[in-house]
Amino acid sequence: MSNVKTILLVEDNTDDEELARVALEESRIANEVVIARDGADALECLGLEPSDGDRAMNPLPAVVLLDLKLPKLDGMEVLRRIRGDERTRLLPVVVLTSSSEEEDIVDSYGLGANSYMRKPVDFDQFHDMVKQFGMYWLLLNEVPYGR
Repeated sequence: MSNVKTILLVEDNTDDEELARVALEESRIANEVVIARDGADALECLGLEPSDGDRAMNPLPAVVLLDLKLPKLDGMEVLRRIRGDERTRLLPVVVLTSSSEEEDIVDSYGLGANSYMRKPVDFDQFHDMVKQFGMYWLLLNEVPYGR
């Protein structure tokens, strides 16, 4: 089993993807980042949907960074499916979205999100948030069953 902790970033906006990658790199978070561009792609990466290719991640990622506003399947449905499968129900999922709507926050936690973070517009704030994310979720947080 690999000791490398992979991040699954579920993000359809290429600008936000690039911001996240740069912030992770500049924060010296060297973990592999796998990108899913829509909800269906995220489920394929997690082995929850059949795939034409070999997209299923094995082992599962250390954490999923999940946007809510996604094509094909929205983030809420992706979260619902993650929590509904025995293999992925304990997988740490951090909602990373531009939405500050109370309903989205309540629904995300109600479906089992481990954390809810609103994307800052300012790059420096985004960078600081990603650095703190990396420290906690990739270095300090313990995940079940040795992933």
